[in-house]
Amino acid sequence: MVGALRIEHLVTSGTFRFDGGTWEVDNNVWLVGDDDQVLVIDPAHDADAIRTAVGDRRLAAIVCTHAHNDHVNAAPALADRTGAPVLLHPDDQVLWKLVHPHRQPDRALADGDVLEVAGTALRVLHTPGHAPGAVCLYAPELGVLFSGDTLFAGGPGATGRSFSDFGTIIASIRDRLLTLPGETVVHTGHGETTSIGAEVPYLEDWVARGR
Repeated sequence: MVGALRIEHLVTSGTFRFDGGTWEVDNNVWLVGDDDQVLVIDPAHDADAIRTAVGDRRLAAIVCTHAHNDHVNAAPALADRTGAPVLLHPDDQVLWKLVHPHRQPDRALADGDVLEVAGTALRVLHTPGHAPGAVCLYAPELGVLFSGDTLFAGGPGATGRSFSDFGTIIASIRDRLLTLPGETVVHTGHGETTSIGAEVPYLEDWVARGR
């Protein structure tokens, strides 16, 4: 916590639909902000619940770490109710269109972009592999990484479906994430929070497999 800034966590439940399959999933929705403004990371499943968590604060942006349906299905409804822009890396447009064919994201994310909320900076890291436009958000002042589905407790995100690639995600983790301080807390898209240091033994093994 820096000043009044805080990280809030909401779990929403629904279905992940892709490549002809359907799976029940629980998603982590992350809110970063203070009493006045907040940023939402991965608007999953339940726009009403997320809107309630935002409360009367100004929603600065709705950031999608990638465009699988379980991470973006509530984005348009949340944007319509708050006036906040939806941000997505353009390399994930192909996935976004499968979910929202008649609605475009409002702004494009690019590697190196800095998003500011409540006086705190979050840096965009393009980490393709799980999806071509997958990104992580790194807040160095907080010592926190929001990893989406790029990195979980125990290893990398899945790469067995369309538009994903194992070698690419391993390169992203090796070059973009393992370079962060070991004490960096990792807030994931599903499941438990971890840290870069805690994942190093697993990641070194995965990186070796990806060579």
